[in-house]
Amino acid sequence: MADLVWPMVDSGTRTGEQGRGMDGNKIFRLLKVFTGNANRPLAQDICRYLGTPLGKSTVGRFADGEINVQIDENVRGCDCYVIQSTCRPTNENMMELLIMMDALRRASAGRITAVIPYFGYARADRKTAPRVPISSKLMANLITVAGANRVITMDLHAAQIQGFFDIPVDHLFAAPVILQYIRKKKLSNVVVVSPDVGGVERARAFAKRLSAKLAIVDKRRPRPNEASVYNIIGDVKGRPAVILDDMVDTGGTLTKVAAKLRESGVTKVFAACVHGVLSGAARDLVEKSMLEELIMTDSIPVGHLESSKIKVLSIAPLLGEAISRNHQGKSISALFV
Repeated sequence: MADLVWPMVDSGTRTGEQGRGMDGNKIFRLLKVFTGNANRPLAQDICRYLGTPLGKSTVGRFADGEINVQIDENVRGCDCYVIQSTCRPTNENMMELLIMMDALRRASAGRITAVIPYFGYARADRKTAPRVPISSKLMANLITVAGANRVITMDLHAAQIQGFFDIPVDHLFAAPVILQYIRKKKLSNVVVVSPDVGGVERARAFAKRLSAKLAIVDKRRPRPNEASVYNIIGDVKGRPAVILDDMVDTGGTLTKVAAKLRESGVTKVFAACVHGVLSGAARDLVEKSMLEELIMTDSIPVGHLESSKIKVLSIAPLLGEAISRNHQGKSISALFV
């Protein structure tokens, strides 16, 4: 995982150049960015980075609770981006995204890109028991049928979800943003901890960029949102530790891992995640835990949950640059070389 290396381009060229289609020939008109109600502050920050106003739209409710969408400006032939995390309330936000894309498609938008900083239902990515759904595949189908030509998302819970889509997917990583923040702490002799076997690849790449050691937590999950920590695999004694995960939901697993690390001789415990779901009493658990700090991004709005132990980093420049490059037909993977 490399650092962010994008060049700073004049805002006028970001939105002024013509975007090219997937065939490399079709020319789209102006870039336009829209958003639902899931994370409007992030969408506004992205638009500030791009130097373009947020698209005019009305996303409300009828008296019976059905979603009412109206695109309030001309989008014919435009390169349109809909920024919408499918976070809590997940079903409401997902329906807003689908209906907005349908409205843009019927308004003859040239291309529609769903920008989904947090992809809900990602944990249901396989059959873990008989007669259970693969919900993330269903979500991918709905997004495609609603009119999306491309998806930009960040730190999927499982990388194979990209294959659930029959349209191009740009899978971004927030690790460089988190790395820059952790490096400022100037921690020495650090160990990066994966909270489970499934996150080893992510933790190994992160540890390599920090020139840090790697440790793995052996845990069992007897039921959803509940985990038991058994062993710490790796040398952690006398070192500061950074627990790395893609999301924090109830906070139960994270705080148990932090306590186990302190019992194993870790001097300080930090945690870093991309998506701060923070369900239920997660904030209080973090406050009372052995953690020095929980670092997360604003892929999900968590401003009302910020505390002395929670630090929120902005991913707006990263998403803004990805949108700009996609519009101009430039490489997005070059952001992470």
